[in-house]
Amino acid sequence: MKIKLLVVGKTEEDFMNEGIDKYIARLKHYISFEFIIIPDVKGGSKLTTLKLKEEEGKLILAKVSTGDQLILLDEKGKDFTSREFSGFIQKKMNSGAQALIFVIGGAFGFSDEVYEKAKDKISLSKMTFSHQMVRLFFTEQLYRAFTIIKGEKYHHD
Repeated sequence: MKIKLLVVGKTEEDFMNEGIDKYIARLKHYISFEFIIIPDVKGGSKLTTLKLKEEEGKLILAKVSTGDQLILLDEKGKDFTSREFSGFIQKKMNSGAQALIFVIGGAFGFSDEVYEKAKDKISLSKMTFSHQMVRLFFTEQLYRAFTIIKGEKYHHD
Protein backbone atom coordinates (compact mmCIF):
# COMPACT_ATOMS: atom_id res chain seq x y z
CA MET A 1 0.00 0.00 0.00
CA LYS A 2 1.01 3.60 -0.57
CA ILE A 3 0.18 6.74 1.33
CA LYS A 4 0.05 10.07 -0.45
CA LEU A 5 -0.43 13.52 0.99
CA LEU A 6 -1.87 16.03 -1.47
CA VAL A 7 -1.52 19.70 -0.57
CA VAL A 8 -2.77 22.75 -2.42
CA GLY A 9 0.01 25.30 -2.95
CA LYS A 10 3.62 25.24 -1.88
CA THR A 11 4.88 25.47 1.70
CA GLU A 12 6.39 28.93 2.03
CA GLU A 13 8.32 28.83 5.29
CA ASP A 14 11.74 27.14 5.24
CA PHE A 15 11.45 25.91 8.83
CA MET A 16 8.20 24.11 8.01
CA ASN A 17 9.73 22.58 4.88
CA GLU A 18 12.65 21.31 6.97
CA GLY A 19 10.27 19.69 9.46
CA ILE A 20 8.11 18.17 6.75
CA ASP A 21 11.19 16.79 4.98
CA LYS A 22 12.43 15.29 8.26
CA TYR A 23 9.21 13.31 8.80
CA ILE A 24 8.92 12.32 5.12
CA ALA A 25 12.42 10.80 5.34
CA ARG A 26 11.43 8.93 8.50
CA LEU A 27 8.14 7.70 6.99
CA LYS A 28 9.90 6.08 4.07
CA HIS A 29 11.29 3.47 6.49
CA TYR A 30 7.72 2.25 7.10
CA ILE A 31 5.70 2.77 3.93
CA SER A 32 5.78 4.09 0.39
CA PHE A 33 4.96 7.78 0.95
CA GLU A 34 4.53 10.63 -1.51
CA PHE A 35 4.11 14.34 -0.76
CA ILE A 36 2.37 15.90 -3.77
CA ILE A 37 1.99 19.64 -4.23
CA ILE A 38 -0.95 20.75 -6.33
CA PRO A 39 -0.13 24.18 -7.76
CA ASP A 40 -2.29 27.13 -6.80
CA VAL A 41 -5.05 27.83 -9.32
CA LYS A 42 -3.89 30.45 -11.81
CA GLY A 43 -5.83 33.66 -11.28
CA GLY A 44 -7.34 32.17 -8.14
CA SER A 45 -7.45 35.49 -6.32
CA LYS A 46 -9.91 36.76 -8.97
CA LEU A 47 -12.30 33.82 -8.56
CA THR A 48 -15.23 33.51 -6.18
CA THR A 49 -14.69 31.18 -3.25
CA LEU A 50 -17.03 28.61 -4.79
CA LYS A 51 -15.29 28.70 -8.19
CA LEU A 52 -11.84 28.48 -6.55
CA LYS A 53 -12.89 25.39 -4.56
CA GLU A 54 -14.29 23.83 -7.74
CA GLU A 55 -11.05 24.43 -9.67
CA GLU A 56 -8.91 23.11 -6.78
CA GLY A 57 -11.28 20.14 -6.56
CA LYS A 58 -10.68 19.24 -10.21
CA LEU A 59 -6.93 19.28 -9.60
CA ILE A 60 -7.28 17.14 -6.46
CA LEU A 61 -9.55 14.56 -8.09
CA ALA A 62 -7.21 14.27 -11.08
CA LYS A 63 -4.64 12.77 -8.67
CA VAL A 64 -7.01 10.07 -7.36
CA SER A 65 -7.22 6.68 -9.07
CA THR A 66 -9.78 3.91 -8.86
CA GLY A 67 -9.02 1.86 -5.76
CA ASP A 68 -7.58 4.82 -3.85
CA GLN A 69 -9.22 5.86 -0.59
CA LEU A 70 -9.58 9.63 -0.35
CA ILE A 71 -9.34 11.00 3.20
CA LEU A 72 -9.79 14.71 3.81
CA LEU A 73 -8.19 16.67 6.60
CA ASP A 74 -11.21 18.74 7.55
CA GLU A 75 -12.26 20.70 10.61
CA LYS A 76 -15.55 18.75 10.68
CA GLY A 77 -13.80 15.39 10.51
CA LYS A 78 -13.42 12.71 13.16
CA ASP A 79 -11.12 13.48 16.08
CA PHE A 80 -8.51 10.89 17.06
CA THR A 81 -5.92 10.50 19.74
CA SER A 82 -2.54 9.53 18.29
CA ARG A 83 -3.10 5.92 19.33
CA GLU A 84 -6.59 5.89 17.77
CA PHE A 85 -5.17 7.36 14.57
CA SER A 86 -2.57 4.57 14.42
CA GLY A 87 -5.43 2.07 14.72
CA PHE A 88 -7.25 3.85 11.88
CA ILE A 89 -4.14 3.57 9.70
CA GLN A 90 -3.66 -0.11 10.60
CA LYS A 91 -7.29 -0.87 9.75
CA LYS A 92 -6.95 0.89 6.38
CA MET A 93 -3.76 -1.06 5.64
CA ASN A 94 -5.55 -4.31 6.48
CA SER A 95 -8.50 -3.40 4.21
CA GLY A 96 -6.49 -3.96 1.05
CA ALA A 97 -6.68 -0.39 -0.24
CA GLN A 98 -4.16 0.34 -2.99
CA ALA A 99 -3.45 3.81 -1.64
CA LEU A 100 -4.58 6.17 1.06
CA ILE A 101 -4.76 9.70 -0.29
CA PHE A 102 -4.85 12.31 2.46
CA VAL A 103 -5.68 15.83 1.29
CA ILE A 104 -5.02 19.23 2.84
CA GLY A 105 -7.14 21.60 0.78
CA GLY A 106 -6.85 25.27 0.10
CA ALA A 107 -7.79 28.10 2.43
CA PHE A 108 -11.53 27.73 1.77
CA GLY A 109 -11.81 23.96 2.06
CA PHE A 110 -13.07 21.49 -0.51
CA SER A 111 -15.57 21.44 -3.35
CA ASP A 112 -18.75 19.38 -3.08
CA GLU A 113 -17.30 16.94 -5.62
CA VAL A 114 -14.28 16.27 -3.42
CA TYR A 115 -16.49 15.76 -0.35
CA GLU A 116 -18.61 13.28 -2.35
CA LYS A 117 -15.56 11.21 -3.35
CA ALA A 118 -14.05 11.18 0.14
CA LYS A 119 -14.12 7.94 2.09
CA ASP A 120 -13.36 9.66 5.41
CA LYS A 121 -12.74 13.04 7.00
CA ILE A 122 -10.40 13.51 9.92
CA SER A 123 -9.63 16.53 12.07
CA LEU A 124 -6.30 17.25 13.71
CA SER A 125 -7.80 19.59 16.28
CA LYS A 126 -10.81 21.69 17.15
CA MET A 127 -8.47 24.63 16.79
CA THR A 128 -7.77 26.20 13.40
CA PHE A 129 -4.22 26.00 12.02
CA SER A 130 -2.81 27.43 8.83
CA HIS A 131 -2.84 24.95 5.96
CA GLN A 132 0.95 25.28 5.93
CA MET A 133 1.26 24.16 9.56
CA VAL A 134 -1.16 21.28 9.08
CA ARG A 135 1.33 19.76 6.63
CA LEU A 136 3.99 19.55 9.32
CA PHE A 137 1.58 18.40 12.04
CA PHE A 138 0.09 15.70 9.83
CA THR A 139 3.41 14.25 8.61
CA GLU A 140 4.56 14.06 12.25
CA GLN A 141 1.33 12.35 13.30
CA LEU A 142 1.58 9.87 10.45
CA TYR A 143 5.16 9.07 11.50
CA ARG A 144 3.97 8.73 15.11
CA ALA A 145 1.21 6.34 14.00
CA PHE A 146 3.74 4.03 12.36
CA THR A 147 5.98 4.02 15.43
CA ILE A 148 2.94 3.03 17.50
CA ILE A 149 2.00 0.29 15.02
CA LYS A 150 5.58 -1.05 15.15
CA GLY A 151 5.75 -0.81 18.96
CA GLU A 152 8.65 1.65 18.91
CA LYS A 153 9.38 4.07 21.73
CA TYR A 154 8.63 7.40 20.03
CA HIS A 155 5.12 7.80 21.49
CA HIS A 156 4.50 8.03 25.24
CA ASP A 157 1.03 7.58 26.74
